[in-house]
Amino acid sequence: MTSPLAGRELLVVTGKGGVGKSTLAAVLARALAARGRRALVLEVDPRETQHVLLDTAPSDGEILPAGDDVWLQNLRPRDEIEALVRRRIPIALVARAVAASPVFHHFVESAPGLKELAVLGHALRVVRGEIGPGVDTVVLDAPATGHGVSLLAAPLLVAEVLGNGPVAQLAREIAAFVAAGDRCGVVVATLAEEMPVQETLELAEMLATRVGRPPDLVAVNALYPEWPRRRPPGPGDALDLWRQRRAVNDEELTRLRRHWRGAVAELPLIAADAGPALVETLVAALAPALAAEGSA
Repeated sequence: MTSPLAGRELLVVTGKGGVGKSTLAAVLARALAARGRRALVLEVDPRETQHVLLDTAPSDGEILPAGDDVWLQNLRPRDEIEALVRRRIPIALVARAVAASPVFHHFVESAPGLKELAVLGHALRVVRGEIGPGVDTVVLDAPATGHGVSLLAAPLLVAEVLGNGPVAQLAREIAAFVAAGDRCGVVVATLAEEMPVQETLELAEMLATRVGRPPDLVAVNALYPEWPRRRPPGPGDALDLWRQRRAVNDEELTRLRRHWRGAVAELPLIAADAGPALVETLVAALAPALAAEGSA
């Protein structure tokens, strides 16, 4: 992986739901590990799906090894906020009382940007080596599309709302981390279909407007194989579905590249269930695109 993405401390993977976002996060972590970088996949979905892709036990909040130089953690934002309270309030008894307070719980649920700040703050602490095994890159399996943008925009929002104080200072520090193009990368997963491509283009615009940066890479998942044009399908030929789906893929890839001038990775449709075999196959498929992105 010669891409600039390989040197980032945080890779935020987002995209429309159902386009292979979580699979792409696992693939990126494995690709980094194959090239000597220690990577942690950070998952925020309470349903926990990454352990299936990485062939390990469910995280349940713990940092677990998931093969050579790869770790997995499913993060509960509320737990991280409570940990932040304990770090900021040095008196343990007072910290426990605050964390147990119904008022505090209501504040956590309603305060804009606080959970997102906790997730990004946790990622920053991991890459600093303050927690975990010591990794080079955190690959964040982020929420889908609009929620992913809100995640990246949250530190600035919290800093502006709070103004001063330790949490505002932390928010400004995290905002600077996210804005640093040499430290944080944004990868968008999509499909070569009309609605996912449209949402990807809108997502790129939202990132530029609200976060001040476009995606670093758009990864197009599940592309049908090229249709062998020497073999026209006959009437009622079941293989005509293959031709039709690839035609849609080509049309939407053309539209994506017409409106999006950044790096694009094309990943094939693989006849495999979600799991380590699928991930390893896609690691090999992703490598050439990342090398091309690095030389662009």
